[in-house]
Amino acid sequence: MAAHYSVLDLVGDTPLVRLNRLADGIAATVYVKLEYLNPGGSVKDRAALAMVRAAERSGALRPGATIVEGTSGNTGVGLAQVAAALGYRIVVVVPDRTAVEKVDTLRAYGAEVVLTPGGLAREDPRHVNRLAARIAEETPGGWLANQYDNPANPAAHVSSTGPEIWADTHGRITHFVAGIGTGGTISGTGRYLKDVSGGRVQVIGADPVTSVYSGGDGSPFLVEASGHFLHPDTVDDVWPQSYHLDVPDRIEAIADRESIRTVWRLAREEGLLVGGSAGLATAAALRVARNLGPEHTVVALLPDSGRNYLSKYHSPTWSRRMGFLDDDRSDVLGSAGLLDTVHVATTRNTVGEALALAEGPAAAQPALPIVLAGRDPRLPTSAAELLGELTVVQLRTAARTDGIGATVRLPDGPPPATVGTGETAAEALTRLDDAAGHAWVLRDGRLAGVVAVSRLRALAGQPAPA
Repeated sequence: MAAHYSVLDLVGDTPLVRLNRLADGIAATVYVKLEYLNPGGSVKDRAALAMVRAAERSGALRPGATIVEGTSGNTGVGLAQVAAALGYRIVVVVPDRTAVEKVDTLRAYGAEVVLTPGGLAREDPRHVNRLAARIAEETPGGWLANQYDNPANPAAHVSSTGPEIWADTHGRITHFVAGIGTGGTISGTGRYLKDVSGGRVQVIGADPVTSVYSGGDGSPFLVEASGHFLHPDTVDDVWPQSYHLDVPDRIEAIADRESIRTVWRLAREEGLLVGGSAGLATAAALRVARNLGPEHTVVALLPDSGRNYLSKYHSPTWSRRMGFLDDDRSDVLGSAGLLDTVHVATTRNTVGEALALAEGPAAAQPALPIVLAGRDPRLPTSAAELLGELTVVQLRTAARTDGIGATVRLPDGPPPATVGTGETAAEALTRLDDAAGHAWVLRDGRLAGVVAVSRLRALAGQPAPA
């Protein structure tokens, strides 16, 4: 083994591993690049180190300064590792929906972590990027890494990731597949591979179905560190400058369920414990490879480790509660025929519109509450945008007091509990209050219907509370 001056010398030179069982029946060769073997555990080590070094060279980052960044986790970890090795203070702003393992890792490196609500409009001052920019501006010697618009992000992959893939495949690569988050990885790596091959290598983006990159509605998705979320109140949808739109030849839109189940298969059939964005990229690569012959070589980049997500994608409890693991038992909610139709209004609907939905001829069960969401009322609605609910009685009261033209308002108190289609009635009941009349039911992290608690008790053989 070589001796190294610093842990930063270990960034890059990650291996390619051929897929075997997952690629069974596929004529093309499929490799995955294991970026979780970077010392900080993800592909973002490359961009983090490159951005810091570029800022040092330009004088934007001076000794004793403070690094500030807004991130879903991995870039923050990469920057925290660099900060620890080089002696910088670092403040990392992360959405409160970030996996707890990532937050704990940031703190272990000595980073100051600032949690902010996820899923906010870009113009909201609490938005992760706006808050990070403000902290950097108000901190003496503060430097905002700004991975989304920093040219050193894609440049890191032009100088390292692309050349590594070209060398390790001996120039045989024909298709490169990567997720699109900030866009730096796919833009830099893809640019190099296209240039060195004379345009022969095709570059394919992997993207969640609802991400706007692939033409989705921008609603939330469950795969972290990928895609582009668009809040319905965002006025100007600004895409990262690190994402070069002319590099990908096409984009494969992958549903959360396919990504997460591919994560499970990679662990159990290939021995590769990876995160959700790695499942996304692998699912897209397998889709591409199925249509190719033996003369083709597909390489998918796997951004990070599954150890970052033991409480999420690799947790059977989380998977059942979100409705991803619902076909391995016969007595789960998804197979019990219990779900009632749910009617969804948005917080931009008027009271009159919500009442029409509740009491109109299209409502088969007008006694059920109207669920309030932050976006288009058509199903399926992301769990992240479920805000609350109103009964017909509450809507009629609002019509009298506020008028039917008033915008609906959220009621006080917490929203009803959610249960997953992968849970049994008995499991779901352990989290429901005795006074609850119903619960929201999720499948693939999205609203699938509502279920009466009385039905759950009957199915579980439990008596009604006294």
